[in-house]
Amino acid sequence: MFLAVFLMYLPFFSESQNDSSALKEILAFRNDLNSFYADTSQSPLLKEDRMVFKGLDFYPINIDYRIKAKFVRTPKEKPFKMLTTTDRRPDYVKFGEIHFSLMGKQFKLNIYQNLQLIKKPGFEKHLFLPFTDLTNGRETYGGGRYIDLLIPDDNSIIIDFNQSYNPYCAYNHRYSCPIPPKENNMEVMVKAGVKAFKSVTEH
Repeated sequence: MFLAVFLMYLPFFSESQNDSSALKEILAFRNDLNSFYADTSQSPLLKEDRMVFKGLDFYPINIDYRIKAKFVRTPKEKPFKMLTTTDRRPDYVKFGEIHFSLMGKQFKLNIYQNLQLIKKPGFEKHLFLPFTDLTNGRETYGGGRYIDLLIPDDNSIIIDFNQSYNPYCAYNHRYSCPIPPKENNMEVMVKAGVKAFKSVTEH
């Protein structure tokens, strides 16, 4: 599960981090993501795609998409069944909201917790940010993208769209993937992170 690898980088996100160290973390994230998808033992890729896999297609790194957002905890939310691309309905809860500015626009997105995942050792502080934007279906996967986070220590949190990634469904229809709630639609083009994937079976 790539999520476990990704969590290695999250504790190092901090307000004081400079562009150089942020760049190193993004590059490390990309390298590990590519290694994960190339690994025959855990890759979600179809066999045909994995055999010719050379790496995912990413937008150029842009530190402007690494944002310090205001974090607002929402402790009285009720658990709900999140929609997925199949009949599966996993239990999630809204954990908080993030407020930030991007490209001159103000945004408020919801952050969630998977109530099953946080019971696993090492994932107790995991947060899930699914979102859609105006690149979906054009330059990025039509079903939106995800960002993984950790519970912050205070009322701010770093959101790095350079580390946004596709759900497994973008590579293999056999997976069941959460559908980003409509509240997390961004009416801008987020040109950061992983782009759309084209399978060799589509040729």
